[in-house]
Amino acid sequence: MFAEDIKKLAKENDNFRKVIHTGEHSQLVLMSLKPGEEIGEEIHQVDQMLFFVDGEGEAILSGETKSFKEHDVVYVPAGTKHNFKNTGDEPLKLFTVYAPRQHPDGTVHKTKEEAEKAEELEHKAPFRPVDPYENM
Repeated sequence: MFAEDIKKLAKENDNFRKVIHTGEHSQLVLMSLKPGEEIGEEIHQVDQMLFFVDGEGEAILSGETKSFKEHDVVYVPAGTKHNFKNTGDEPLKLFTVYAPRQHPDGTVHKTKEEAEKAEELEHKAPFRPVDPYENM
């Protein structure tokens, strides 16, 4: 069972990305973006919900930009080109839920650069899509 104070965990997290729980059909990930930093434009084949705990920024989904702040949530449907930018002067703290899971369980990337290198290696490996019903 995973039952924690998610806002506290998000506020204490200084890693760019940290997977904190992977379930059979979803995954919970903490993120922290430095002032001026962005996640980077990407497209997932899974749904994603981002919950902003501290800070402010811009969400760009399919070319449409919308500002967000602490306590806001943004839903990104699978297949949507998206990016998130920290436009504030403080770190942007958030947690995100992927359904189904997106990253290997236990993933921790201290920086965006580390995350980009890891993803580049993942894309060079033979592609094996995650089957959420594999172990049912």
